[in-house]
Amino acid sequence: MDHKLSPSTVLLLLVPPLLWAGNAVVGRLVIEMIPPITLNFLRWLIAAVFVIPLGYSVFKKGSGLWRLRRRYAMLGLLGIGLYNGLQYLALHSSTPINVTLVGASMPVWMLLIGMLFFRSRIAGRQLLGAMLSLTGVLVVLGRGEWQQLLQLRFVAGDIFMIVATIIWAFYSWMLVQSADTPEIRRNWATFLVAQLSFGVMWSGLFAAGEWALSSAAIEWSLPLGAALLYVAVGPAIIAFMCWGIGVQRAGPATAGFFSNLTPLFAALMSSAFLGEMPHLYHAAAFALIVGGIWFSTRR
Repeated sequence: MDHKLSPSTVLLLLVPPLLWAGNAVVGRLVIEMIPPITLNFLRWLIAAVFVIPLGYSVFKKGSGLWRLRRRYAMLGLLGIGLYNGLQYLALHSSTPINVTLVGASMPVWMLLIGMLFFRSRIAGRQLLGAMLSLTGVLVVLGRGEWQQLLQLRFVAGDIFMIVATIIWAFYSWMLVQSADTPEIRRNWATFLVAQLSFGVMWSGLFAAGEWALSSAAIEWSLPLGAALLYVAVGPAIIAFMCWGIGVQRAGPATAGFFSNLTPLFAALMSSAFLGEMPHLYHAAAFALIVGGIWFSTRR
């Protein structure tokens, strides 16, 4: 199905990769302070405290949440319990550049999973758009020098990120399924709370396993508290709100191309933190990524 991109939809799909780039940076900064799966659990627990007052009506009788419990248990498992937990875990054993490279394969997985499991057809322009966007990502990751890409080596963390990317593709396709009741889809808060009601339990279960099977420990500090607040409000609540609405408007395949902006934003953030000015290859990569998005969605 073709979807038209309005300016508001474009804005909705730009916010998540910007916040996700910050999520990767923060996740890397706190790897010595908190175990990765525990970080994911506390993130969503804090997010639930903020969101439940806005979407508590989903727990009322007749909302349809219990009838659709299997669907929301699966959405909570994929989008909340697994995806970010695996990403934080990947940052412990892999380099940020490798994790970003693997995550940049999102549009390809979106197209393949849509075709194999959700009866979606792949248009030629979508394949070409995917190639353009991925080329832009490679320009960023190689810092404008292709020799840099030849030196990349994949480790266990990269495998975790591959699995996480596939999981997110499944999650995004499930978002557009028409099994929801009006009471759940009434606004973004009730929709997110429906997922959180199961997702927090999944992430808590995984965190308990992490503490039982390893020598987990938390080094509490003000920076860690600030990091938890950011990943709970920004990449969790705001990004999920924008992504959910954007995917429903544009479709999962089109939305997947916007995720390719995450490594570009991450590179710009790294430059800002290091005091470096953006380079010419950043502009070239931006043109390729945006060009891929435009070409894949043109009629």
